[in-house]
Amino acid sequence: MRRRAAEYRRPVRRKFSYWIWALLGLFSIAGLVLFVLHHNQHEDRVEHTALERNARSERVAHRELNFTEEVLSPTSFSRQLAQQMILAKAYVIIAKEHNNLHLAWELSSKIRSCQLLLSKAAMRGEPITLEEAEPIIKSLSFLIFKAQSAHYDIATTIMTMKSHIQALEERANAATVQSTVFGQLAAEALPKSLHCVNVKLTADWLTKRVLQELADDKRNSPRLTDNNLYHFCIFSDNVLATSVVVNSTVSNADHPKQLVFHIVTNGVNYGAMQAWYLNNDFKGSTIEVRNIEEFSWLNASYAPIVKQLLDPDSRAYYFGGDQDLKIEPKLRNPKYLSLLNHLRFYIPEIYPQLEKVVFLDDDVVVQKDLTPLFSLDLHGNVNGAVETCLEAFHRYYKYLNFSNSIISSKFDPQTCGWAFGMNVFDLIAWRKENVTSRYHQWQEQNADGTLWKLGTLPAGLLTFYGLTEPLDRRWHVLGLGYDINIDNRLIESAAVIHFNGNMKPWLKLAIGRYKPLWERYINQSHPYLQDCVTS
Repeated sequence: MRRRAAEYRRPVRRKFSYWIWALLGLFSIAGLVLFVLHHNQHEDRVEHTALERNARSERVAHRELNFTEEVLSPTSFSRQLAQQMILAKAYVIIAKEHNNLHLAWELSSKIRSCQLLLSKAAMRGEPITLEEAEPIIKSLSFLIFKAQSAHYDIATTIMTMKSHIQALEERANAATVQSTVFGQLAAEALPKSLHCVNVKLTADWLTKRVLQELADDKRNSPRLTDNNLYHFCIFSDNVLATSVVVNSTVSNADHPKQLVFHIVTNGVNYGAMQAWYLNNDFKGSTIEVRNIEEFSWLNASYAPIVKQLLDPDSRAYYFGGDQDLKIEPKLRNPKYLSLLNHLRFYIPEIYPQLEKVVFLDDDVVVQKDLTPLFSLDLHGNVNGAVETCLEAFHRYYKYLNFSNSIISSKFDPQTCGWAFGMNVFDLIAWRKENVTSRYHQWQEQNADGTLWKLGTLPAGLLTFYGLTEPLDRRWHVLGLGYDINIDNRLIESAAVIHFNGNMKPWLKLAIGRYKPLWERYINQSHPYLQDCVTS
């Protein structure tokens, strides 16, 4: 009997080269580690229970078999079975590649028997006996020999495994790109309910003459240029999103009647935006809505960005049928083609009589009174912003092309980045430093798109370089549009929370735990919202 046991402990095939085992070593180690960890967790639970029971009865605990040592022991049947099973798995793949489905099925059946036996041994805490191992080892040895006899040699094995690894990598990469593209499409789409609200509001604007007359009366309000009040800028084409920004700001303000909101939208949404704010009161605050098409001075001869956005190549990049998968999908977001996204660099031109403003993105929620921002000392700087370099990837090298000498000669790649979305702008200092001209110069140098990727933040990092005052992090907490693990304490302490990322709170793909923070500032009882949601 011992002789038979020794015979089955020998390698399946002496002439099988050692380096094929090295190729399969990764699979072996991974399988053994997972198996052992699973058993150890069970073993720890069993042993812990036994110790408690023995402590109560004052008996000595009996230590069960350490299955980790059993599987790793060179003289155990468990190790021989595990090694044969791993080798058999490799031949299953090769057999399927050669359309030998019957052999693949036989190998798979024996692999399952081997797994079941190892599992039973781990559960009962006793080693596998010869009587248990002999039939499985015999049958697996025969099938492996049969696979080898079918000329599934070392070269075939290596080539097959390499091709499978390459195929899996390609599939994983394709799935990642596809997932990103689908996520981007979902983020760009306007939900039907919001589109429905826009249609109803636009109809009101076009059919109710009284709204247009009221808008004309408010256009000349002296409060719009009163620097004793607190002025906020929002540039957006999303009615409901801007409404949440305004409502959350006034709801948390100590003196909401002293707040003035300057909203700029596009021609398509201008009527809907006007109708919404003329029909709703926001605690006595003043709200101005303007159409970007009124800014005749913002043309290609003055603003390089306008010329670039009108370029046929730029438009083909976003709307053309041919898409280069090597380019990050989020950089194809048509929002970068919207001039609204670049208005933040023209605030002094849009509001020439204002001295200080707070700029807010349309995907933020305000949770505290923001009026103290207006009394902050920016120490002569133009832009007050929260820095974002707690994570290493939010430094300048992430956004700018430091292989270009224009960038590398003037900036440190480790310079800390900061965030758009909640910014204090000193417009007096802005005009003194001629910041808009600096922006134009950088846009002209980046006409070929070689200095930075698309978007406004890289241009902002260059334009406001040396002119930015870091603010306390609690003023602006980011990441609610992509990061599911933000500390609740950080969110609760934040003055402004920012849903930057694709998972906007008005979309179905929004992160569930953050969405109520946004929804609480929506008037769910509004008849248009109720009609559009139910329909």
